This record gives sequence, structure tokens and C-alpha cells, in this order.
Amino acid sequence: MADHVYKTIELTGSSTTGSDDAIRTAIARAAQTLRNIDWFQVVETRGHIVDGAIAHWQVTLKVGFRMDDPG
Repeated sequence: MADHVYKTIELTGSSTTGSDDAIRTAIARAAQTLRNIDWFQVVETRGHIVDGAIAHWQVTLKVGFRMDDPG
């Protein structure tokens, strides 16, 4: 088994439904252009309030993807 090297990026997903949906939105979008996504870490959760109610959830994630082997 080879040792792996990971690159991390930071993304912010948003959703009107909830924080889980915001996470899924960010990961689904990243998966369209990145290969080998292996993990995520929630860094921050925040929201946008309109008229006393939550209008949008915003979740910032660190996403790790495995670098391709050079050989």
C-alpha cells in the first residue's frame, strides 16, 4: 500500500434547507471537477437571517482529495 498525499481546499456551500444540504451542495459541486475526494471537515457554520427567520445556511468546509501518483 502506497503512502498518500492529500491536497486540501476550502469551500462554502449554501442552502435554504439546512446545514447538511449546504455540505452536500459543496461536495457535489467539487466532485464535478475534482477526482479522489476522500474527506471533509466542517470549519464554520453560519447563516443569513431575513425577517427574523433563517433564509440561508452557509457551511465552510475543508475538503481533502488524494493526489494522483506521479508514475
